[in-house]
Amino acid sequence: MQSASLGSPIRYVAVGDSYTIGEGVPRDRCWPVLLTQHLAAAGLNIRLIENLSATGRTTQDAIDLALPAYEAAKPTFATLLIGVNDWVQGVDAETFRHRFEFLLDRMCAALPQRNRLMVVTIPDFSVTPAGAQYARGRAVAAGISQFNAIVTTESTGRDLKVVDVFPTTRQMANNPGLIAPDGLHPSEKEYVLWEKLIYPVAFSIVRTA
Repeated sequence: MQSASLGSPIRYVAVGDSYTIGEGVPRDRCWPVLLTQHLAAAGLNIRLIENLSATGRTTQDAIDLALPAYEAAKPTFATLLIGVNDWVQGVDAETFRHRFEFLLDRMCAALPQRNRLMVVTIPDFSVTPAGAQYARGRAVAAGISQFNAIVTTESTGRDLKVVDVFPTTRQMANNPGLIAPDGLHPSEKEYVLWEKLIYPVAFSIVRTA
């Protein structure tokens, strides 16, 4: 297969929620931007065409609002991190599974190579100072873990690579510097840690065209 060199442009589109748009940090310091810069520094001709993410977005929102723009952007590489707002809003696990499956299938279908969609798990926001406000008496870590099991099962079942940031996000419990000033979202330092996990997996996906 041909190397993804400077002559083979990679059109990257990110889909997600606040964790992908970078709520709490400058937009040019969100992890998709950091990832794009890292991949470009490695010699790949990659451009972040669109970051189709927004704070508060659910899987249904992504289907309704992001998917049409995603398909129109004609990506050749994409990432998906979504699901926390489904859980916060009380969407049941099977409804989440159905919506996530639909999103995966449509996103894969829009890519020239279906396996060039990379999925990232949902972070554990229970370790942040403001996290309890969104629990509504529920066990956050257990609930997010249940959704992450769905994310992982449905993604790997489609031969997609999954990056698990959930364990890394739990480090925020002991390091306030990893939390944004809003007390809920990751800081730039935490996003840097995510990108270190995401980069090698992304590189393995896009290094060949």
